[in-house]
Amino acid sequence: MDLSQILSIAGKPGLFKILNQSRGGVVVTSLNDGKKMVVGQTQRVSTLSDISIYTLEGDEPLANIFEMMKKQSGGKEVEVDFKDNDALREYLFRIFPEHDEDRVYPSDIKKMIKWFNLLLEKGLLESDDEEKEENSKEEEKAEAPEEAPKAEETEKVAEGKAEKKPKAKPAKKTKKSE
Repeated sequence: MDLSQILSIAGKPGLFKILNQSRGGVVVTSLNDGKKMVVGQTQRVSTLSDISIYTLEGDEPLANIFEMMKKQSGGKEVEVDFKDNDALREYLFRIFPEHDEDRVYPSDIKKMIKWFNLLLEKGLLESDDEEKEENSKEEEKAEAPEEAPKAEETEKVAEGKAEKKPKAKPAKKTKKSE
């Protein structure tokens, strides 16, 4: 899962994917509605690969948290009551009990779940291993030779050819000269 091309922009809802870099900033597209825009150098921008969650002993990258969420949810969207702070906290404790509850706020958990669901919906949470597996399966299918006909089928074909007699060609007509 490569989160280095996914951005969070301060003051803007949702996530954005980097399309190109320009002299004045970065050209991005919104994952929510697909609109393109230029993000200037003065705006606060964070790539998801740079974001981490506070733990009791340090911090944990967001990509690892997303992996844990994906395993727990079975690759489906996470459904939690966003208005219930206790439900949000309980969910994060089930996923990642080592988080620092004094420094990770319910609003952070809510944002993290929304991001996870959006990335999952867009198919951007494929892990590198899953992508390699899918690519190798596709390559195997493309390289696999077509199955040889079964022995019974070849015998029937041979019998059919043997039964058919070639048709006699009509004789060429020649004009008789008088």
